[in-house]
Amino acid sequence: MASSPDSPAYPRTLDCVHCGLCLPTCPTYQVLGVEADSPRGRIYLMRALTEGRVEDPNAIRPFLDRCLDCRACETACPSGVRYGEILETVRGELERRTPQRGLAAWLTRTLLWHVVARQGRLRLLFALLRACEVLGLRKLATKLRLIPSAMARLAPPIPPGHERRPLPTGRHAPPPHVRARGVTVGMFTGCIMEPMFGRVNRATLRLLLVNGFHVEVPAQQGCCGALLVHAGQPERARQLAAANTRAFAGVDVVLNNSAGCGCAMKEYGHLLGDDAGRAFAAKCRDVSEFLASEGLTATPAPLPRRAVYDDPCHLCHGQGVRSQPRQLLGEVPGLQLVPHESPEDCCGSAGIYNLLQPGVAAEIGRRKIDRLLAARPDLVVTGNPGCMMQIDSHLRAAGHDVPVRHPVELLLPPE
Repeated sequence: MASSPDSPAYPRTLDCVHCGLCLPTCPTYQVLGVEADSPRGRIYLMRALTEGRVEDPNAIRPFLDRCLDCRACETACPSGVRYGEILETVRGELERRTPQRGLAAWLTRTLLWHVVARQGRLRLLFALLRACEVLGLRKLATKLRLIPSAMARLAPPIPPGHERRPLPTGRHAPPPHVRARGVTVGMFTGCIMEPMFGRVNRATLRLLLVNGFHVEVPAQQGCCGALLVHAGQPERARQLAAANTRAFAGVDVVLNNSAGCGCAMKEYGHLLGDDAGRAFAAKCRDVSEFLASEGLTATPAPLPRRAVYDDPCHLCHGQGVRSQPRQLLGEVPGLQLVPHESPEDCCGSAGIYNLLQPGVAAEIGRRKIDRLLAARPDLVVTGNPGCMMQIDSHLRAAGHDVPVRHPVELLLPPE
């Protein structure tokens, strides 16, 4: 048996009344139509394992692995079941007691802890990947099938070095012509956001400064740990979380521009289980959440375009932030926000899910793209790097060149 009624996840599974309201919101159930691939079904399986009615954890593991942890079921649940906490706790217990075997599992553990969680190594990796692209080795490796087709399709071109450069650490002051508000915020720069979307980090910093905020970029900050939590490695994630609580100890507000990171950091109280984690979580805000509350003082540059805003799962379901990005985008002169079907449905990214479960992720992504394109947008706007890459890759695969942008990029005033 991989668990016991003493597991902290077990009492939470009893909150589920099996009403089934979560089923139509679950992306894997929408695609596969299998009860065991729904939140209700997975909770039943996790409970059965805990109670000893299922003895082999590997019998239920594929169903747990196919969950995107998008939290849509939590929004739909009338009983307030904390499904994300249940799933992540059980994944951690299974990985600790019966670690997954095989090359894919080893690579996942190694890359997440020894590369993604180490910013210096991650920068080196992206520098090497950029060199391979410039030399044409990426195309060759794809042609020879040395790179998995899912990875080759999803990965956009690696930005050049000047776009991957990290933000200067330390304290940044508003420009001389901007009236300062007397508020200092800490900015979380993330792991993947920096090398893949450095332009978004620079736009975020500039946006905060031109709107009168002082910004502190701590040098000792690091990966938020979300990917490790999802992969069943909470102990390692706690090390990263504790380091971030110390790095941002001197600021009252911690801002981020990545929905997945923001959701993870707002749950540091649960992850760390101490006062430091709870205090840190209480001061975390998504940048759109913060700016909508404080208000913009710098008018965004005009942009006469049709745009669709797609909700990142961990922003709308995980953090409850829905109206704020739309409110801010409504202040862009000339921008027409057009609705589309099911904006809160998952795009299929879910961290590295689209690499580990490429078939299901691809079908979820295709559904998302069909709904986005039906709105005839000039651009797609979303606030998470994984979502940006997933949506962009499926747009390109469908033969469309609709750009994908982060909300902060549309909120900047003219240069």
